Amino acid sequence: MATLIDRLNVPLQDGARADDSHASNARGGAPLPNNYAPHSSKPAKSGWSRTQITALMETPFMDIILRAQSVHRDNFAPNQIQMSQLLSIKTGGCAEDCGYCNQSAHFDTGLKPSKLMDIEPVLEAARKAKAGGASRFCMGAAWRSPKDRDMDALCDMTQQVKNMGLETCMTLGMLSSEQAKRLANSGLDYYNHNIDTAPEDYGRIISTRTFEDRLNTLGRVRASGMKVCCGGIVGMGEQAEDRIGLLQVLANLDPAPESVPINALVPVAGTPLGESEPIHPIEFARLIAVARILMPQSYVRLSAGREHMSDEAQALCFMAGANSIFVGETLLTTDNPSQNEDHALFARLAITPEAAPD
Repeated sequence: MATLIDRLNVPLQDGARADDSHASNARGGAPLPNNYAPHSSKPAKSGWSRTQITALMETPFMDIILRAQSVHRDNFAPNQIQMSQLLSIKTGGCAEDCGYCNQSAHFDTGLKPSKLMDIEPVLEAARKAKAGGASRFCMGAAWRSPKDRDMDALCDMTQQVKNMGLETCMTLGMLSSEQAKRLANSGLDYYNHNIDTAPEDYGRIISTRTFEDRLNTLGRVRASGMKVCCGGIVGMGEQAEDRIGLLQVLANLDPAPESVPINALVPVAGTPLGESEPIHPIEFARLIAVARILMPQSYVRLSAGREHMSDEAQALCFMAGANSIFVGETLLTTDNPSQNEDHALFARLAITPEAAPD
């Protein structure tokens, strides 16, 4: 009996089996690299070229969704979603000039800066996150980089949240090697440091740091033993080739990030990108699908922007291989779907939350 792949007339790589379902598309889909190994326990070093990624992005939509879902099922439980909750532990007053961010001190957005939170309110938020089904608690501070005087408090937060049985993640800006080691030794599981956009588009978005600065911190995080959470933002007025460049850098990190947040810009009045045209939901789902194919063993997260997505658009992204979301009604300083909305969506789709690792 012909498989679904056969019926779609999607040819397989030489030597591949029909039930592997990792075919290139007959109308322009890129062949997979020789070292692509979705069943391997070790993340594959992709070596993806822009030509290959462009071909994937140009593959007919239904075919790329099928291919991405096949890759997803090879590596993850198909109806489980990892749930993280994000808390702003220090808001506003940031010295960076990221054009998308209302926490920058360079822009007048009406946001009132705050100091680093005391530990007890952070722990209370973590307890509520766990009770609501989150398996990972993420803590974000609006800094260019943390000061050494804050490291004791940050490490204490990490240790105590970890003791609750939650995975831990922080995003604090750029890190020194010593700061990365201290966070790792405190039990921090993940460090988030997004690259935002393609290298050639970076200067349009941010002028107070370089793309290389971003990569250097990612290298220090990886060397410390922490897992890497790294993704980007779309809907910032970028070109199609910029999205391809973003995915190429992420996929060719060695190894690929364990967690890849894909954000749809939430425009904020007063920021330089506050009037950007939003990305179309179909194109967003296409981006998710290509990310899943390029990084088969990474968690691909629907991050900022879910508040403005319909249930149907979110379901399409899950079909495309997204298997992680942020829960809670606030993401740092912008809105997010309520717990009731997420529970209702999960019930309609028969999706269950993924449990925290032992």
